[in-house]
Amino acid sequence: MGVFKDTAVRSIAGLGPKYMPFADVASAELPLSRLLRLSLFQVSVGMALVLLVGTLNRVMIVELGVPASLVALMITLPVLFAPFRAFVGYRSDVHISALGWRRVPFIWKGTMLQFGGFAVMPFALLVLAGWGESADAPAWVGITGAAIAFLLVGAGVHMVQTVGLALATDLAPPESQPKVVGLMYIMLMVGMIVSALVFGALLEDFNAGKLIRVIQGAAVVTIVLNIIALWKQEPRDRIRAQQTPDDTPFIKMWGKFINRPGALRQLIAIGLGTAGFGMADVLLEPYGGQVLSLSVSDTTRLTAVLATGGIIGLALSSNMLGRGMDPLNMSGYGAFVGLPAFAAVIIAAPLQSNIILVAGTLFIGFGAGLFSHGTLTSAMRSAPPEQAGLALGAWGAVQATTAGIGIVIGGIIRDLLIDVQLGGMDSLATAYIAVYVLEILLLLLTLVVVWPLVSRPIAAKRETTLNP
Repeated sequence: MGVFKDTAVRSIAGLGPKYMPFADVASAELPLSRLLRLSLFQVSVGMALVLLVGTLNRVMIVELGVPASLVALMITLPVLFAPFRAFVGYRSDVHISALGWRRVPFIWKGTMLQFGGFAVMPFALLVLAGWGESADAPAWVGITGAAIAFLLVGAGVHMVQTVGLALATDLAPPESQPKVVGLMYIMLMVGMIVSALVFGALLEDFNAGKLIRVIQGAAVVTIVLNIIALWKQEPRDRIRAQQTPDDTPFIKMWGKFINRPGALRQLIAIGLGTAGFGMADVLLEPYGGQVLSLSVSDTTRLTAVLATGGIIGLALSSNMLGRGMDPLNMSGYGAFVGLPAFAAVIIAAPLQSNIILVAGTLFIGFGAGLFSHGTLTSAMRSAPPEQAGLALGAWGAVQATTAGIGIVIGGIIRDLLIDVQLGGMDSLATAYIAVYVLEILLLLLTLVVVWPLVSRPIAAKRETTLNP
C-alpha cells in the first residue's frame, strides 16, 4: 500500500510541469505553492481591472446613462500615475527600511490606495449619474468624487503590480525570472476571468444596492488577497537595513537604461501594440450591449473570454520562449494575430453574430497574451543587474500610459461619430467599427517598428556564420 501511495504521489507531482503552465519554475527554495500564494496580488489587480475597464464602464454607459467620453476619461484617469511606474520600481530597487524590506512597504501602500478608492467609488458613481436623491447634487460633486476614486484605485494597481512583479523577480533564480513573471500574468488572467464571472452573476438584475455591495466587497477582497500574498515572502535583510541609501538620481539611472541599443524602439513598439490591443477595452462591452443587444451578464462574460484568450497566449508563448524563441518574434506574432481578430469583431455587427464576436474577442486576448509576454520577457532579459523594478516599471509605464491614451481616443471617436450621424448607415455600429479599424492600423505599425529589432539579431547570426 505504501509503495502504491508513493508511486501515485510521484505521478501526480510529475503532471505539474507537463500540463500546468510555468510549473517548471518551481524549486526547492521557491516552491510552486509559495509562487501561487505570491501571485494573489495579481488576482486582486485583475479584479480591479475587470471592474474599471469591464463591468463599470458597461454599467456607467448603459445602465446609468453616463456619456462614453466621460466614462473613458474616468477610466483613464489612473493613467496619470502610470508614467511614475518606472520611478516607483526604481525606488523599490534602492529603498532601505528599518525592517530590511525593499518591496513590501510599496505593495502595502498600493493596497491601501486600492481599498480607499473602492470604498468611496459606488457612491461617487451614483452621484455622477444623478441616481435617486442625488439628482439635485451639482455635477461637479459627482465628477470630482468619481475622479478621485478612479485615481486612487489606479495608483494602487500600478504600485502593487510594478513592485509585486519586482518582488517575484527577486525571489526567482535569474534563469527563471521571465517564466515567473509569466506565471504572475497567468494569475492576472485567472483573476480577471473569475471576477468577470462573479460580477456578471451578482449584477444579473442590476440595482444601486447591488452595485454598492459588489464594489465595496471588492475593496475587502483586495485587502485579504494582498495580505495573504505578502505573508513571509520578502526576507528581512538586516545588512541592507544598515546600508547608506543610494542617492543616485532617477534621471541618471533612466538615462543609462534608455540608452541601451534598441531600448527606445522597443518601448515605442510596446506603446503602439498596447494601444492597438487596448483602445477598444472600454468599448467592447458597450459594443456588445448596444450593437448586438447583449445583457450585462453576457457582456461581462466577454471580459472572461478575453482573459481566457490571454491565458492561452501566455501559456503558448512561455512554451515557445522556453525553447529559445526570440521574444520580439513572439511579440510580432501577437500583433499579427490581432489583425484578423479585430476584423472578426467588425464583421460581427452587420452579421449580428454573437459567435463571431466571441471568437474575435478570444483571439484578441490570445494575440495580446503573445505580445505582452514577448515584450515583457525581452525587457527582463535586457535589464541591467539590480534593476528589475526599473525594467518592469518602464515596461508597465509605457504599456499603461498608451493603453489609457488609446482608451480616451477610442471613447472620443465613438461619441463624435455618433453625434455627426453619418449618412444612411447605422451610426452606432459605424462609430465602434471606426475604432476597431484604427486598432488594426496601429497593429500594422507595430509590426513595422518591431521588424528591425527582430531582423537585427538574425543578421548578426548570419554574419557570425559567414565570418567565424
